[in-house]
Amino acid sequence: MSAIKELIRTEADGTLSFGDYELGAKTKRSDYEYQGDLYKVKTYADITKLERNGMFVYESVPGTAVHSFRATESGVSFEVEGPKDAQVIIGLEEGAEYKIYINDVNIGKMNAKMGGKLFLSVETGAAGSIPVKVVKL
Repeated sequence: MSAIKELIRTEADGTLSFGDYELGAKTKRSDYEYQGDLYKVKTYADITKLERNGMFVYESVPGTAVHSFRATESGVSFEVEGPKDAQVIIGLEEGAEYKIYINDVNIGKMNAKMGGKLFLSVETGAAGSIPVKVVKL
């Protein structure tokens, strides 16, 4: 897997992929239609951010590439990659409790903070693509 050169795309399995951490300057793509919603992605080496209908969905520092992103009522799953370890923030239901899996390892339960934001540290670096799964309890 690698950076998403078109910035955002729909995969054959119906999931969403986005982000290009190889870019030197901030680049964005707006009004990408996916399952009846409009998405906007901003991405480059320092940050990757995704919004749905103007609302926060995902952010990483530094920038990452996200593959097979799927959000449902029961949680979120995706694979993330980047050249350095990343701080990942996911927009979920405020106050809800979630079980977190990173690289198929259960790292415990967390509550989404004010505004529904859940903060994760993902060790990407040379590891390639890391699966992340967040399950609502």
